Parts: sequence; structure tokens; C-alpha cells
Amino acid sequence: MPVTGPASSPFPPGFFDRQDDSDDPAFYDSPRLVTHLDEPAIAAVSALYAELGVTGDVLDLMSSWVSHLPTPPRSLTVLGLNADELAANPMATCAVVHDLNADPALPFADSSFDAVLNCVSVDYLTRPVEVYAEVARVLRPGGVSVCTFSNRCFPTKAVRGWLTTDDPTHCAVVAQYHRTAGGFDEPVAEQRLDGRRSDPLWAVWARRS
Repeated sequence: MPVTGPASSPFPPGFFDRQDDSDDPAFYDSPRLVTHLDEPAIAAVSALYAELGVTGDVLDLMSSWVSHLPTPPRSLTVLGLNADELAANPMATCAVVHDLNADPALPFADSSFDAVLNCVSVDYLTRPVEVYAEVARVLRPGGVSVCTFSNRCFPTKAVRGWLTTDDPTHCAVVAQYHRTAGGFDEPVAEQRLDGRRSDPLWAVWARRS
């Protein structure tokens, strides 16, 4: 079901505060070779990637040991905080350890990718508008930014604005990250699974203008 938010709205003071503001690399130092969605939700993520034509050169932000792509793309760059998790990703052709909260600049050239993914991690970004401005920069024209999320998280590391808003509002928040960053067509936000028989799943995607 489509979800829409306001055309523009500032994020209030304290929105990006976190209970645990210690260094993220220390929190993610030990590899977690687990999935953070159940099988139906993972299948829904893969189906969305297929529906949107995610292929070619792909960047998976805040990635781990699995990227949920239905088939391997031409290249897959995985960027995250744990080198062991990234090295275990069987589809990855390149792994980059990088802390987006410390430095939102992506270490890639302009127009490097056909798709940029973020699966169940957007709630941890403390500088998301800067990150999505970078996503727009590294996407090729017509390329797609895809963000998927559910109702699970590490609450001490999620930003306050995420923890204090409901799921439809999360869609509006992620759409607003893209709008405020600039460089994208109008984002689309949808609930992909209602959670009655699986984890719920929401998605926001936007094409590079």
C-alpha cells in the first residue's frame, strides 16, 4: 500500500540522537553471520530487486554476508563495518570497510553504479541526508536507490526519530531523506508484506534523475 509523507519538513532537534553513541565499528566488531529477516521477508526483498531490475553494477550499503539478490549482478560492491561478514558474502566482487556515520562520503567515482541497496540498516544512519546525497552522486542516471526495512533493530543504535515513530512514518522519513538529499525522482514507498504470517516489510525506492 502506498505511503506518502510531506513534501518537505525539517527533522527536529534530537531526531538523529542515539542511546549508544559509542563508535559503531566497536559495536559491530564481532561478526554476526545471521539474517535479520525471516524467509518470506527475504524472498520479498529479492522479488523487489527483480521487479526493479537491480542488475549491472550494484552497491550494497551497510552490508553483511548476504545481499538477498535473486541472481549475481555484473559486479557487487559491499560496504559495511565488519570485514569478516563482507568477506563471507558469496556474490561480492569488492568489499569496503567504511563507517558512514563517521564519514558519509562514499569512496567511489561519480556515476559508478546502476543500483544502490540498503537492507534493514537505514534506521542506524545518523547523517542520512548526506549519505543519500552521495548515493545520488554515485548512481548513474536512471539508476535506483532501494531501501528495505522491517520492525527489528538494535534499539540502542537506531536513531531516536526512528524509535519514536510508527512504520508508515518510517516510509515517509526514508522518502524525505531522498527528497532532501536531491538528485532523485519522487520516491515510491510501499508496504510489501503485512506481517501477519512473516516479518513485515516496507520499501522505499527512488530513481536517479
